[in-house]
Amino acid sequence: MNVRELTEDIERRTLSPFATLSVDTAGRREPAPLCELRTEFQRDRDKIIHCKSFRRLKHKTQVFVTPEGDHYRTRLTHTLEVSQIGRTIARGLRLNEDLVEAIALGHDLGHTPFGHAGEKALNILCENGFRHNEQSLRVVDCIENLNLTAEVRDGILCHTGPETAKTPEGKVVRIADRIAYINHDIDDAIRGGILKEDDLPAEITAILGNSHGKRIDTLVKDIIYNSMDKAEPELTPKIGAAMDGLREFMFERVYLDSTAKAEEKKVFGIMAGLFRYYRENPDKMGSIRDDGDPEQVVCDYIAGMSDRFALYCYNNIYIPKSWNKI
Repeated sequence: MNVRELTEDIERRTLSPFATLSVDTAGRREPAPLCELRTEFQRDRDKIIHCKSFRRLKHKTQVFVTPEGDHYRTRLTHTLEVSQIGRTIARGLRLNEDLVEAIALGHDLGHTPFGHAGEKALNILCENGFRHNEQSLRVVDCIENLNLTAEVRDGILCHTGPETAKTPEGKVVRIADRIAYINHDIDDAIRGGILKEDDLPAEITAILGNSHGKRIDTLVKDIIYNSMDKAEPELTPKIGAAMDGLREFMFERVYLDSTAKAEEKKVFGIMAGLFRYYRENPDKMGSIRDDGDPEQVVCDYIAGMSDRFALYCYNNIYIPKSWNKI
């Protein structure tokens, strides 16, 4: 056996009966030769890590628009935290860690500049709307043309929204994403002086814990111990309700009404200005995939921008330059 076949044999012998085995993948949209070293899900993980869209995540807003300071989360650090939490859960449940990691690393590739404020803006500006999970799938399918396996594509699309993933690994990423963003957004809000630890509802911290690490520890342990020998990974009702309560608190205090979010009011103007300009001047977008829908091309181009590139383009287009000729 080669290295890949040895790994596939280890999966068969050690993973849960509910796990998705690499050899059982439904395959790729375009057939591709197997790798002698890596399983199909390991290849997908590597394809995502090496694509340009993944690298741009480091300069995309997570929650707070263009924050000052080195320790606020970006879309990339959020992605890495989701991957870490997801792999810990998968290991505890003996699910396929490689599949979880590939889905987690690709789940937010379609996110816009300026976080969810940018997503809301494009959803209004684009005739067919905009949802970042659908754009993430479009990125791996059309823009980067990664030709990923069906299981990774399904997990990316279903990490949010009404549809849930077909695999338990995809369901793990969906939960890991929520565990990650709720808790690290609290951490960033405390760092930014918007919240104090004591502001969190006492009835929730009594259940989940009174620190960032304790809350994540409680949630991860709960899903592992509650989901052993189950096909559907899930939190217990008590812990799940506490996490939902914490999410509602964050919407009330941070996501929808906080001083740090005030800058988001400017985001729509920037996104609308860029959308209008590139819709009228498609030749200014440079090299980008054109699938025959001019509006979709503009949407792809703007969604792929980092925060700082979007600001650079807007300033270059709309802000008068100094006249320095004497």
